[in-house]
Amino acid sequence: MQRKLVFTLLLLNFIPALQAQNIMRVPPYLTKGDTVAILATARKIDEAPLRPAIQMLESWGLNVVLGKTIGKDNNHQLAGADWQRATDFQEMLDNPAIKAIWCAKGGYGTVRMVDRVDFDQFRKKPKWIIGFSDATVLHSHINTMDIATLHGIMAISVLHATPQAKETLRRALFGETLQYSVEPHEFNKTGEATGELVGGNLSVLYSIMGSPSEIDYKDKILFIEDLDEYLYHIDRMLMNLKRNGYFKNIKGLIIGSMTKMRDNDIPWGHNALQIIRDLTKEYNIPVCFNFPAGHIHDNRALIMGKTVSLEVTGKGTTLTFE
Repeated sequence: MQRKLVFTLLLLNFIPALQAQNIMRVPPYLTKGDTVAILATARKIDEAPLRPAIQMLESWGLNVVLGKTIGKDNNHQLAGADWQRATDFQEMLDNPAIKAIWCAKGGYGTVRMVDRVDFDQFRKKPKWIIGFSDATVLHSHINTMDIATLHGIMAISVLHATPQAKETLRRALFGETLQYSVEPHEFNKTGEATGELVGGNLSVLYSIMGSPSEIDYKDKILFIEDLDEYLYHIDRMLMNLKRNGYFKNIKGLIIGSMTKMRDNDIPWGHNALQIIRDLTKEYNIPVCFNFPAGHIHDNRALIMGKTVSLEVTGKGTTLTFE
């Protein structure tokens, strides 16, 4: 009887640990007086274009520090050598006074530094990582750790971002309600789904397939967007996702902006949205087209890793964050 009681007590203590596994953790929301770091993980950038972002954060009651990569110009396109960008990111990641890290600019280069970063302290005390496009590497890499991140405008984007893009970033960072209503699109597939929101830039997701940064897409709601790609490249990347079972395993699909797509002298014959429609039509999942996020001025904030409810009807789409 005594052994049975001991076993029961041990089991009761063990169950919460089991339940805690694979549960996405959301970093602490910001409050006035918190400090946000702006740094470059990819292309180089000077401080001047970041002034609107700094002023916006300060108007929200936040403090701002700039990373050592801002203004660094010793490695062609990139904001310093890989180790320099990784070191800057690491210092801000481990600094307890920094409550969020905002990528200054995208382009290409984050994947070159991410494996140099030690996320041990970050796992214990997560903080917000903010950006989009090339920052998709960070979203995906961190989401594999069951920690949420913030897909939203870059610091350089503030000057031209819509009021809605900036306001949804603020709402997401301060933990306010985040819900979107989107106009209907002729290619939409109606339905409802609930699951973790994942994804980002299609080209970046394609480039990290098979790497330690790739997430498990099963039962997730996938968001994709892209910029300046040839249409046949879009088809090729989506065919890869399809053949790897991604569309078969996800619960829903959200298509953001497909901006400035290019074509060959002999046309591909379909635009980006038509390509997506044709490659996903066989799957019984809700699909939303033309969601306001991606390489557009109206780039609304999305919390990657957080559970969302997606409802697509003939009247439009509703996306609600828990």
